[in-house]
Amino acid sequence: MAPQRFHEQFEQIQRSMPDVPLAMGPDDSAEFIYEKGYVLVRDGEDAALVEDTVRAHFTAEPELVQDHVRRAGPRTNRSGITRIQVGDPGEGDRGADRPVAHALRALREVEGRAGRRLVSRNHLVSIAVNSCPGDEPVPVDRSETLNPAPAEGSWDTDSAVGVLVVDTGLMNDFRSSALLAHTDGDLQIQECDGDGVLQQYVGHGTFIAGLVAAVAPNTSITVRNTLNDAGAILESEFGEKLFEAVDEGGWPDILSLSAGTSNGRTDGLLGVEAFMRELREQRTLLVAAAGNNGSATPFWPAAYADLPDYQDAVLSVGALRADGEFGACFSNHGAWVKAYAPGERLTSVLTGFDRPVPYVYQHSTYDACRYGFGYSCSCQSPRHTGVLSEQDPGAKPDQVMFDGHAYWSGTSFATPLVAGMISAHMSAQAENDPRVARYKMLAAAAGYAEVRGAQVPALRPATWRPVPVGPPAARS
Repeated sequence: MAPQRFHEQFEQIQRSMPDVPLAMGPDDSAEFIYEKGYVLVRDGEDAALVEDTVRAHFTAEPELVQDHVRRAGPRTNRSGITRIQVGDPGEGDRGADRPVAHALRALREVEGRAGRRLVSRNHLVSIAVNSCPGDEPVPVDRSETLNPAPAEGSWDTDSAVGVLVVDTGLMNDFRSSALLAHTDGDLQIQECDGDGVLQQYVGHGTFIAGLVAAVAPNTSITVRNTLNDAGAILESEFGEKLFEAVDEGGWPDILSLSAGTSNGRTDGLLGVEAFMRELREQRTLLVAAAGNNGSATPFWPAAYADLPDYQDAVLSVGALRADGEFGACFSNHGAWVKAYAPGERLTSVLTGFDRPVPYVYQHSTYDACRYGFGYSCSCQSPRHTGVLSEQDPGAKPDQVMFDGHAYWSGTSFATPLVAGMISAHMSAQAENDPRVARYKMLAAAAGYAEVRGAQVPALRPATWRPVPVGPPAARS
């Protein structure tokens, strides 16, 4: 059942990026999305070698067009990568990109001789596609307590820990929430459509900022709207945008990132290679979401936590279900996920309190968990009908009103809980190094939970309240 949601999200992303032809990979599977007709390479000698090799291969394949092979530029600067066109992006359907497949195949032997990767698909990095959220937000009455509730403590300008959130930006009325008094950054560019309806994934960055602020009062939070188009960006642009995000205010203590992609590999993303090398030389700790594929396949950049060169600089975070005892149905898992935190039905700030805002659900809930779990998970509850899922043209999607708080689920939201816990540990222990704080906090505060039969480190904020889960509700 999981691919259904993936295909729906694909349609949503394609509509938000109409000028970028996209394909599913590999072979129409629900694993990742990438740009049709292009591959990604390092600029310079690697790019020249890739061009020459692909042209020679295409000459021997009469159905492929050699003249399509050319650099698409302009190359990014600090990321040091460029795009090479290898086919007509307008040909084939969303599951068929034969020129890219042929180009990758042509380079395998050359990569073997070179002893390194030379080329990759140009993946779509996103909060939306199999990353987070695991469901859509649900309104919560503003009189209800946030979960986690705001921790006790004060903010001090001289000692506040700096947390940078690279996400969708802040809602325009975010300052109406007292919880976000020490939050700043970029605003969401467009919150609503022409009918005044909240767009999908809007409020994601604000919700995350609220979670950090609730767990760690002595934190200065900056939110960047790097992922503004339905939370998606091409890998070819992502590395440069990460550089821009840290350049604007300097390298933070903690970088909270709730986006990524799988790529079918175990050696990372070509597009963020330069950024990750520079991150390694800084003192910043990257806390990254493990993704919501319900899979053990590495999800990047979170999976850098499992590479020896980056294990001190990156902490990957999976999600626990609402009671905090077991893994959430949607959470990615495996040895590359280094810690888990509550990530199901958390309550935080979605908008400010200026006015109610309507939202129309895009995805219908399922009759059974799409990952095969047997508890009442966010796949099934609360029940609603969505625009993208409904096949009956006469069916009416459900609409709700948001006027402040919401509950929401995903590894995106487990991630800022962990970022906040590390920040709080730094303040409480007067620890200046976030990487040292991460190890000390895990040693002192981590309990355990069961995820897919394995006992894993679990971090549960002191003000977080477990929510009972039961068997799925019977359908009438």
